[in-house]
Amino acid sequence: MNLIITMGIRKLWRVTCSVAPRALGAFLVLWMIATLTFFALRQMPGDPALAIFGGIGNPTTESLAMITQELGLDKPLIVQYAVYLGKLLHGDLGVSYSQHLPVTKVLADQSGATLQLMVCAILLAWSLVLTWTVLTAGRRSWISTLGSFVETMAAALPQFWLAIILVSVFAFGMHLFPPTGSNGIRTLILPSLALAIPLAGFIGQVTRESLEVVLEEPFVLSARARGLSDLAVRYRHALRHSVLPGISLSAWAIGSLVSGAVVAELIFSREGLGRQLFQAVQKQDMPLTVGITLVVSVGYIAANFLSDVVYRLVDPRISRGAP
Repeated sequence: MNLIITMGIRKLWRVTCSVAPRALGAFLVLWMIATLTFFALRQMPGDPALAIFGGIGNPTTESLAMITQELGLDKPLIVQYAVYLGKLLHGDLGVSYSQHLPVTKVLADQSGATLQLMVCAILLAWSLVLTWTVLTAGRRSWISTLGSFVETMAAALPQFWLAIILVSVFAFGMHLFPPTGSNGIRTLILPSLALAIPLAGFIGQVTRESLEVVLEEPFVLSARARGLSDLAVRYRHALRHSVLPGISLSAWAIGSLVSGAVVAELIFSREGLGRQLFQAVQKQDMPLTVGITLVVSVGYIAANFLSDVVYRLVDPRISRGAP
């Protein structure tokens, strides 16, 4: 029993030592993102204090001076930066200049819609990959070539162009789906497809290459020799060995989906972090911009970090540095 516990502790220590540098790297990335966002917004033209009075009329000079002092905008830039980092370290994201609400409340209200859109897009993308790629990979040369061509074309489609085409054809033309809104499953279909189709093209290309290699492995040939149908061989045996590259790519795709969510939420007039980020940058709303940027960055880093941890637990050779 003691030997088993000792081996377990050693394995956990190796994993911890291999993961610790990546955790430090994730922290440094968040710090760099927060720093770049701060200085980029400070370099934008205009007075951030005016965002407090947006749509309320023409503020007086005294009112602007008072708000500038309250926000600390009259202090040297390096002092503002130090105060800004101190608040972030204490979890204080501040109050939105334009909405006059705590940033945490805005994030809580808007994150659900964006998360729903991203999850739906990923599920649709994988559904397309598992249907199209698995059925066409490793077939006759013209079928495989056609499948690869479709994936390449899908991956090359600009999300904004695809979103406009989908809303023009299926919403305004055929009246099958509502063109705007965030309520109900029907409002999710078109924006999810606009994000899922290009993503499916990328994942499909990687999965196809891996699947075609796996289909030539001895265990697959053995499964065929036992009389299993072609679909059973592909889905029950070959697929689970060929989707790992696609799963890894899905972690990267979170960043792509967030940028695509900005486009989708604007075109389809949906609620969500993407639309809020666009409006916050326009209005120089630094607390809200920083809050959304950090939340998105944390999600992206966490997805890649967890993916790396899972790979190291599944294949200990990576932790040991084995070839």
